Amino acid sequence: MMFSNNNLTTTATNNGSLFPSKPKPKPKPIIIQEHPSSSSAVVQLQAIPSFQRSQPFPSHLDAHGLSPRVKALCEIIARVPVPELEAALTHCGVPPLPEYVEEVLKLSYGAPASAVKFFRWACLSSNPSPFSWNLMVDLLGKNRLFEAMWDAIRTMKEEGALSMATFASVFGSYCITGKLKEAVMTFDVMDRYGIPQDAVAVNSLLSAICREDGQTSNALEFFERIKAKIPPDGDTFAILLEGWEKECNVAKAKNTFGEMVIRIGWNSQNMSAYDAFLTTLVRGSHAEEAVKFLKVMRSKNCLPGMKFFSNALDILVKLNDAGHAVELWEIMVGSGLVPNLIMYSAMVTLLCSNDDVNNALDILDEMPFNGAFPDSPVYNMIFQCLIRKRMVREAARFFTEMTKNECLPTHSNCVAAIKMFFDGDDPETGIEVWNHMIENQFSPLEESSNAVLVGLRNLDRLSEARRFAEEMLDRGIDLDDFTMAKLKNAFYKARMEDAYDRIEKRWKGR
Repeated sequence: MMFSNNNLTTTATNNGSLFPSKPKPKPKPIIIQEHPSSSSAVVQLQAIPSFQRSQPFPSHLDAHGLSPRVKALCEIIARVPVPELEAALTHCGVPPLPEYVEEVLKLSYGAPASAVKFFRWACLSSNPSPFSWNLMVDLLGKNRLFEAMWDAIRTMKEEGALSMATFASVFGSYCITGKLKEAVMTFDVMDRYGIPQDAVAVNSLLSAICREDGQTSNALEFFERIKAKIPPDGDTFAILLEGWEKECNVAKAKNTFGEMVIRIGWNSQNMSAYDAFLTTLVRGSHAEEAVKFLKVMRSKNCLPGMKFFSNALDILVKLNDAGHAVELWEIMVGSGLVPNLIMYSAMVTLLCSNDDVNNALDILDEMPFNGAFPDSPVYNMIFQCLIRKRMVREAARFFTEMTKNECLPTHSNCVAAIKMFFDGDDPETGIEVWNHMIENQFSPLEESSNAVLVGLRNLDRLSEARRFAEEMLDRGIDLDDFTMAKLKNAFYKARMEDAYDRIEKRWKGR
């Protein structure tokens, strides 16, 4: 019998199967992996690098750190036509050890016909591992070769090599191609293949469905049909809630969360479910409800982890929602969770953008106690806010603190600070900022220098203005026409024409 589909053409074995069957040892235990963001186990095939290629791949093999023997097998598969492949493999001198077979199959997703031929050749002289069989099923499914995939599954049943991981792969392959009905039908026939239809199986199918965009409603439909027969666990609800989070469906998330609490109660092990639900609320502009739920969760000892607080803070920063961010922050730190520097910086940025500088200063004072030492961007954000709010005394003290801690103010903050200090009757600090710019070789200095001179002129401190003007000209700093006009008016009014004329002469000869 010949089988042909999607460029896969091979001859069936004598028993009518694409894959040879012979007595095999008892298969190894199934592989259980954590759901990417859930707390309990969901069966999934081990992560497979989908190595797609349109040309033979030897030039890429070095990047995979393959052994010489595995590399030799890959080169044969890449270069030899499928009809001649078995003979080439037989004469290559490399034994088809299970670990070799697994590595080759991982790299053969782009060549299913060659992969089948290679696998059949390997089966003739050694017993493939359960993982090799699962790779074969996954490879065929990902290439939409579903008839061949089921052929492999039937052979695996005969060999006693089937596991939940096999069906998890089938669920994923069908869902990726939009064949959700076929994925559900696969679940319905699992027990015929000796694999129990339990909560782990349900969760594996739900996970495969929810990984696809906009399919959580279909996952919920399957859940509603099966939940009376197979009681859900924490993972079941976590997967659905993560689906609603991805789709930002607040109403559905509330319904699912409510059912979870009724069915399985409060449990700190369900952290991923709580994270997903609360994140959906925050992202859906329901931060007030999220804060209320947080308070309830805290009373139940089920507060979510730092993952939620970090994500929620990012969302609130984008929404410029400082009020709810403060409430969330207080719950977080009040529960003993320690923010990192990134979270501190985000919080300071949000508060300062809303001119809440007092809370920003409180957070700044708190940082060293949690091992998060403020950097220059954090200091400058607060310094900028103090300048914008024209808090002269506070800004002066803060400038001293930040320079003492070797966190330099930015050029733009220095210029703005000089203007504010002179306008706010604190010229000494304004001059201190200008000297700081000189000492640290800030450039350009024209705007800040002109601001110093105009500030001194407005305070009638003309002797200092003359001294600074000459120093600035010595440094090659350009004084603008507006500043010179201001100085001329003040110097002439004070009968200090000669002093101004000397400055003007140097200025014109620059």
